Amino acid sequence: MAVPKQKQSHARTNKRRSQHKISAKNTNSCPRCGEPKLPHRVCGECGFYNGRDAVEVED
Repeated sequence: MAVPKQKQSHARTNKRRSQHKISAKNTNSCPRCGEPKLPHRVCGECGFYNGRDAVEVED
């Protein structure tokens, strides 16, 4: 079984962990109403997706 010869320093551990961050979600604007929406999802404001009305939205 592989065992490290030396203890890893706190600085080296923190350098490795610096990449474990959460990035913000990408958003696109709806081509019909212009509201921000997640990519490949139906617009929650107008129900538009892929050039057609996908769902009916209640006012």
